[in-house]
Amino acid sequence: MQVHLNPPLEPGNAPLHAAAIVATAADISGAELDYSPESIDLVEDIVDDFRAEGVTGEHMAESLIAFGCYVGEVLTRHVGGAWRQAPMVSPTAVPLVVQLPDARECQPIDWVFRRLEFGAGVSIRDLYAAADAGDAPSDEQTWR
Repeated sequence: MQVHLNPPLEPGNAPLHAAAIVATAADISGAELDYSPESIDLVEDIVDDFRAEGVTGEHMAESLIAFGCYVGEVLTRHVGGAWRQAPMVSPTAVPLVVQLPDARECQPIDWVFRRLEFGAGVSIRDLYAAADAGDAPSDEQTWR
């Protein structure tokens, strides 16, 4: 996947991408993303709308990454932790994770891409709740 983000996708820039998508979502659809855990439902709705329109991850990569940064910011603000660079596991993976205080790593950007690909079968809200509760999903792939 080829993306051209400015600023580049690095741990220190993830909050900037989140803030940009907050402004964009407000301008385009009037969505009020307020960094609350409840606002993850809005992210799911927006991604579901993309899916219904037949949008692909490749086509909307920059926006999906920004929504993932937003979800990651909700994690860091409410659960704790920090953005970290992760080793690239595959050429299509986004090598940015949120490392929680207990050292677990969450991949909120991948959660958003997976929601677009698989629809309601991937609940970003449930993944967030599992991270908040300190639980690990039973299927490691779901965690990613």
